[in-house]
Amino acid sequence: MRLVLDTNIVMDMLHFANPHTQPIRAAIASGAVQCFTDADCLAELERVTGYPAFGLDAAARAALLAEYRAFALRCDAPPGEDEKAYGLPRCRDADDQKFLILGARCAADLLVTRDKLLLKLARHRHKPPPYAILTAEAARARLPSQDAATDIV
Repeated sequence: MRLVLDTNIVMDMLHFANPHTQPIRAAIASGAVQCFTDADCLAELERVTGYPAFGLDAAARAALLAEYRAFALRCDAPPGEDEKAYGLPRCRDADDQKFLILGARCAADLLVTRDKLLLKLARHRHKPPPYAILTAEAARARLPSQDAATDIV
């Protein structure tokens, strides 16, 4: 299974240890799930970790980013990428469009978010995304078993 995690889910998982995100973290650690990112998503995460509200000093920021980079596979845009070719709906928040595009580019099964505008796009009638957009709580039911990585024969 292939996942894209938006920035708030990454922060929930790695900074706040939110219990709703821990099954996703365990599935990634077991190899049952692959997580994807790109340069734009990494840049946003780096910027967000610097917000004073999170109280992260330089060392804590670097550790969080290193942990994420250790399991998130890069799926950067190829030269000349035409975002329109993916046929995706437009998110009302332009900052969130990068997650939709990344999901299409890496052939994601799930985009995990708690962003209301992204979740609303999951129900787009005319241009539904080619993958599910779910909260961490809802994604849990779709995750492969923790044994999936070892079940391959």
